[in-house]
Amino acid sequence: AAGGSMGGPLARTIRAKLTAALQPTHLEVRDDSPRHGGPPGAETHFGVLVVSGRFSGLPPLQRHRLVHEALRAELAGPLHALQVIARTPEQWESDPQVPPAPPCLGGSKR
Repeated sequence: AAGGSMGGPLARTIRAKLTAALQPTHLEVRDDSPRHGGPPGAETHFGVLVVSGRFSGLPPLQRHRLVHEALRAELAGPLHALQVIARTPEQWESDPQVPPAPPCLGGSKR
């Protein structure tokens, strides 16, 4: 079935690769592309929330690096921007809040 909550092909790839790499206990993949003015169906901007025991003891930079490593091929290709929220299961249980998506910067890289 086309469409649905799973998102497009890239969204499914992101979900599959992060699941394989990090065995997350919780995973959300959000396609922010429409808010960035891309054409319909353009999968260019994503936000991911990954809750994984793999992140225990790692600083945020290292956690983000693990996520970026898993999606290296996508980031080298169609994926322009990836907002990463990486939590341990303990952090997620104590504070299951997702920060709001940042406003679009109009394509500028600050």
